[in-house]
Amino acid sequence: MAIPLSAGMPSELLDVRGASGRIETVADLPASGEPRGLALIAHPHPLYGGTLDNKVAQTLARTLVELGYVSLRSNFRGVGASEGEHDHGLGETDDLVAVIEAAQRHFGGRFARASVPPVLCGFSFGAFVQTQVAQRVQPERMVLVGVANGRVAAGREYATPHVPADTVVIHGEMDETVPLSNVFDWARPQELPVVVLPGCDHFFHRKLHLIRNVIRAAWHAPA
Repeated sequence: MAIPLSAGMPSELLDVRGASGRIETVADLPASGEPRGLALIAHPHPLYGGTLDNKVAQTLARTLVELGYVSLRSNFRGVGASEGEHDHGLGETDDLVAVIEAAQRHFGGRFARASVPPVLCGFSFGAFVQTQVAQRVQPERMVLVGVANGRVAAGREYATPHVPADTVVIHGEMDETVPLSNVFDWARPQELPVVVLPGCDHFFHRKLHLIRNVIRAAWHAPA
């Protein structure tokens, strides 16, 4: 069962169907006011304990709700009530696109900006998948935390696509899963800034508030 973000934020379960069946999805809504759009949150690797209730994923969702978005958290294939089997990012990309389309239909008659381009957010493997989604769905903006690129822990390998220039990239200085050098190798040819949080590991233990602060600062910065 998905955990609501907080008692003050209403949540809804969405009925989303993908190529492999049900995609368990919870939508967390602002407590008041007209939502400014949708934000899709992708959790870390499902074969290593990643779920939509991961603390970094929850931090991303809560922060985007506080900024006025409806935050969508989905379980990848084979996690929780989501059907299917892990597909190394390929089927997962299809599923996230299906979630966006389903959410736009679900909320289309309820608020004016349901159909505007979504914000795409992800952590680790989820951040990698969101870079694939962005090849198919033009995002309003992206937030990538601990983005997987190159050879990472357990020998997994990622060829992460380029992303829009205003993407918010956050990484821990002491990340033991995705070395910081991997992220610089990916960001350098794009001339893409990377916000490095000193002393943080891959899961940002006791430092989740710093992720929130970076995102809020990026949204409130002058254009």
